[in-house]
Amino acid sequence: MAEQQPGFSLTPEQVEQFHRDGFIGPFDLYEPEEMEQNLRALRPKLLNTKRAVYGQGKGISGVTNLANYDRHLDVEFLARHIARPEIVDRVASILGPDVLCWRSEFFPKYPGDEGTDWHQADNFANVAGSKQPQIEWPNDAEFGGTITVWTAFTPAPVEMGCLQFIPGTHDVMNYDESKTMVYDQSSINATEKAGVRRGFFGYDYRALQKDPGWAPDESAAVSQVMRQGQFIIFWSTLMHASHPHSGLTDQMRLGYAARYLPTSVRVYPYSDELEEFGGSASLEQFGNVLVSGTDTFGHNRYTAETVDGFRFPVPAPGGVS
Repeated sequence: MAEQQPGFSLTPEQVEQFHRDGFIGPFDLYEPEEMEQNLRALRPKLLNTKRAVYGQGKGISGVTNLANYDRHLDVEFLARHIARPEIVDRVASILGPDVLCWRSEFFPKYPGDEGTDWHQADNFANVAGSKQPQIEWPNDAEFGGTITVWTAFTPAPVEMGCLQFIPGTHDVMNYDESKTMVYDQSSINATEKAGVRRGFFGYDYRALQKDPGWAPDESAAVSQVMRQGQFIIFWSTLMHASHPHSGLTDQMRLGYAARYLPTSVRVYPYSDELEEFGGSASLEQFGNVLVSGTDTFGHNRYTAETVDGFRFPVPAPGGVS
């Protein structure tokens, strides 16, 4: 893979800001007209899940559809998106030069949808049916998390459900991901928390709190308004949520989250299936994507797929799915 160019790397001051706040951005990536054109071309491809790595998933429930996870592995635009130097250079400024992308997800919010609960994600066992960690940092780190790059594929103002962060909360986990949440479909769009309609795809994220009496300090929250085509970078361990969609417009809000790790982190170390929110699908066709540097560890597998003529780089030491 070509040597990383420093053109989009974070400055030392920006890196310091990120480590203090747990997030940075937004940054411009696409012009709104360009993103809208890309989105129009993308929609029919997303409807065709024949090549999706989880297209044969079973037991999928609620609003989460595993068939639309990791679509960067079969849709060229998304494959190129996760490897854009505007994103990768900045992520590598935080994680170091050797970086993989292990997951991508769409987050739609339709008119009238509730906001998303305040939450943190460390090893992502909280939504796994097996309760096994989906990522494992080396040396038995207390917690690690992942870098999330959230791109606004549509406008994301407050009234359409933009993200919210509580700065500086990424260093202390307030939730225990080994606890269990109970799915309740009737709670969707029907529950108020601190006066705001919030939920977590049919679950109540408060069930994972280490201290049942604790509540996040929402007075410290900041709203991340983003124009179409911008992206923001944050630790998954940062306290984050989203506003409800007010329904004042009939346009959905669509975010696309790509998740990045240093190559030292193990991905799905104990699982042959992806299990989330009542759905499951085989990981047989899954592979990480090396987006920067090299992998000297060799404990993760990588995809060798060519997506519409775009071939992912394959690290020499590591395995290939």
